[in-house]
Amino acid sequence: MTTRNGVPTRLFVIDTNVLMHDPAALFHFKEHDIFLPMVVLEELDRAKKGVSEVARNVRQANRFLDELITGRSDEEIAQGLRLPAGNLNGQRFASSGKLFFQTRVLPATLPDALPGNTPDNTILGTALALQRERPGISVTLVSKDINLRIKAAVVGIHAEDYYSDQVLEDVDLLFSGVAELPEDFWDTHSKDIHSWQEQGRTFYKLSGPLVTKWHPNQCLVLPGEHPLNAIVRTLEQGFAVIELASDYTQPRQTVWGINALNREQNFALNLLMDPDVDFVSLVGVAGSGKTLLALAAGLSQTLDEQHYREIIMTRVTVPVGEDIGFLPGTEEEKMTPWMGALMDNLEVLNRTDEGGDWGRAATTDLLRSRIKIRSLNFMRGRTFLNRYIILDEAQNLTPKQMKTLITRAGPGSKVVCLGNIAQIDTPYLTETTSGLTYVVDRFKSWDHSGHITLLRGERSRLADFASEAL
Repeated sequence: MTTRNGVPTRLFVIDTNVLMHDPAALFHFKEHDIFLPMVVLEELDRAKKGVSEVARNVRQANRFLDELITGRSDEEIAQGLRLPAGNLNGQRFASSGKLFFQTRVLPATLPDALPGNTPDNTILGTALALQRERPGISVTLVSKDINLRIKAAVVGIHAEDYYSDQVLEDVDLLFSGVAELPEDFWDTHSKDIHSWQEQGRTFYKLSGPLVTKWHPNQCLVLPGEHPLNAIVRTLEQGFAVIELASDYTQPRQTVWGINALNREQNFALNLLMDPDVDFVSLVGVAGSGKTLLALAAGLSQTLDEQHYREIIMTRVTVPVGEDIGFLPGTEEEKMTPWMGALMDNLEVLNRTDEGGDWGRAATTDLLRSRIKIRSLNFMRGRTFLNRYIILDEAQNLTPKQMKTLITRAGPGSKVVCLGNIAQIDTPYLTETTSGLTYVVDRFKSWDHSGHITLLRGERSRLADFASEAL
């Protein structure tokens, strides 16, 4: 078997949809070699036109291929082009394999069970021919197409999905934002403890074995007779500064008239109301209060404290069922049908009887005047200053879209991402490749971000039972 640096090399035959999904996939195979069938280049050529994300990815993949092939002779191309290692878009790739293009017709005999001259069958035939020509090398077909992988297994070709875009191997490994402390926590962490109060807030500086496992703004829970609900504020050289969390479950301490109904909601309000936390992500089941908490905290800091100028709310327009077609009106009017969650939560936040119907209508108009609804399609190039930005249904965003949106935040802005990774409506994302999973994992170690996974639904007993039983 062929080896490189003592490691057995493999030959990966790349399907078109892999490059459509991730143009930088060429540089993710480390010391292994890549083979591009000619039909893949033909499919890339047909898919390069348009303004969709797939078309943009195809054009970027074509540019990568052009850079690799420019100035190379026919002989060099036939022998394989060395894939460069280095930085690309802020990421470092350690590729050291070769890229092979199909430069001749390969004698492929497909089984009679695969009739027709389709691109998928052509790729299968190419993989079969390579497998016969290079018996000492493990040939693997890489494709995002499940049916192609099934057909490959039927004809005896080893096939794999493209895993490099997955943030985690299992969604159960996703950072929850809450750590439950053991019963002997104070016995093991109170040796060098120092406590003080500052502007009505209580802080503890401590050290111990668990400190190295914590993340900034992670929420800590110590159950028992003397419970502790705290938030990690700073981590430095084996020490941690934690702050006692405000108790928003008490009727006298509300956020725009809203109380926390469980422990996770209380932590969420602590993070949402903290001006030092610029990015907050809330993941939870349907009815766990994500939108209500984010909106209540935004209204409180926009209208009462005037910390932000206005609230900007947006979401991905991915329908659950069939699309109802084009919508009339301005940008905000077109987005209104997608913002039913906003209207429903405004009714909850504006349930006062003072002033009767006229008073409620006037208050609703005031609230709506400070809440702007924006479409994701027009976010490129914008900068939001001193805004409270809510990205609803963020589980339907790709990592690239998420980066585009979060980088719109200017000085003084706060971004809140809401979503339920169990309810992904777009067919191109999974729980491990969603942009929401991506930002939760990438932001967990930043000093100015926080995350909470809301575990309990609080909408109604009917909704709670439906979430569990259906």
